[in-house]
Amino acid sequence: MTSKAAGAITVTMEGSNKSTTLPLLGGTLGPKVADIRKLYGELGIFTFDPGYGATASCESTITYIDGDEGVLLYRGYPIEQLAENSSFLEVCYLLLNGDLPNAAQYDEFHKGVTYHTMLHEQLRRFFEGFRRDAHPMAVMCGVVGALAAFYHDNLDINDERQREIAAFRLIAKVPTIAAWAYKYSIGQPFMYPRNDLSYSENFLYMLNAVPAEPWVNNPILARAMDRIMILHADHEQNASTSTVRLAGSTGANPFACIAAGIAALWGPAHGGANEAVLKMLAEIGRPENIPAFIREVKDKNSHTKLMGFGHRVYKNFDPRAKIMKETCHEVLGELGIKNEPLLDMAIEMERIALTDDYFISRKLYPNVDFYSGIILKAMGIPTHMFTVLFAVARTVGWVSQWKELIEDPSQRIGRPRQIYTGAAARDFVPMDKRG
Repeated sequence: MTSKAAGAITVTMEGSNKSTTLPLLGGTLGPKVADIRKLYGELGIFTFDPGYGATASCESTITYIDGDEGVLLYRGYPIEQLAENSSFLEVCYLLLNGDLPNAAQYDEFHKGVTYHTMLHEQLRRFFEGFRRDAHPMAVMCGVVGALAAFYHDNLDINDERQREIAAFRLIAKVPTIAAWAYKYSIGQPFMYPRNDLSYSENFLYMLNAVPAEPWVNNPILARAMDRIMILHADHEQNASTSTVRLAGSTGANPFACIAAGIAALWGPAHGGANEAVLKMLAEIGRPENIPAFIREVKDKNSHTKLMGFGHRVYKNFDPRAKIMKETCHEVLGELGIKNEPLLDMAIEMERIALTDDYFISRKLYPNVDFYSGIILKAMGIPTHMFTVLFAVARTVGWVSQWKELIEDPSQRIGRPRQIYTGAAARDFVPMDKRG
């Protein structure tokens, strides 16, 4: 996992005779990277990059994004191929281990995950300590962080086998925690996991089943959930993944690191995008109000925001959106949903975006959040659970990134620098002498 040399650049301080040569590094794909590690030691200066938009904090072999070309690769495999042909658990194995499993490897991995789906029974009391109206992401942060108090028998992060067990536990237990958070919020009894079901089927079972009547699996809805999870499993060094890595760099246990990732994901600028889509549609109100809304979006003097179109990373199109679009229409067709105002508006917004030159010229195509929000709404999942589902899917990406960090000997504790703009050094004045 070592970058290859790709040249060098010389940096000279203006007004000084100081200069240094910085190596240029190159990965398998993507732009060259200037190695600035000796910049401070040789020139006495730091770099300034708010948001780290131009800074590589690590080397990684897990995920690659080319936003200009609309490319997303998991371990070199195009996301489109994985979403069409793989299961979520197979993608979990890929992200964690570097390649797709053979039949024997998959069976062993499947057993490893399903063995850990149950929660320690005393964790039920944690849920009872929350208010019923607590946001489920608050519950997720608390319960996932508390796992270290119940499963402290395998927390030596320097032991490969213990890292593997921690990975199994997180991937297996987070869906149970998420489903129980939902059940608790609506006053229904917890449903224990069923290991005879697939990963996505079991999650839908724990969300929707009740003891009073049999639960019937819908293969189309289960497949839709599986695709949503695959498409959200990892997304390079985003805010929550960087948070997991930063926490992991201190040597914190994996449960604490994933809880930190969940906390970062909770932010509306990160994990709440599909929830924002439905909020936008609700504010529009009715399909006949869409033209007026579009006019406001086009008005430069208006502050009206368009949610679910375009993407910060993907400047052309979101490669996940095409798959989500197909899945969206499959779900709507399967459920036979008609005369649902929010969904009717979503379909009309999609039609306009694909035909209006304003959208086309600006490459404002519907993104994965637009379609996933519609799918989850159609499946009867409340909007406050959307980010929770995102966390369930992203857990394997976080664990894979954490595992890669721990196994990388070049990694150090994260310690960003700053530009200090506060007061200069000044003398202390006793209180009785202050004016």
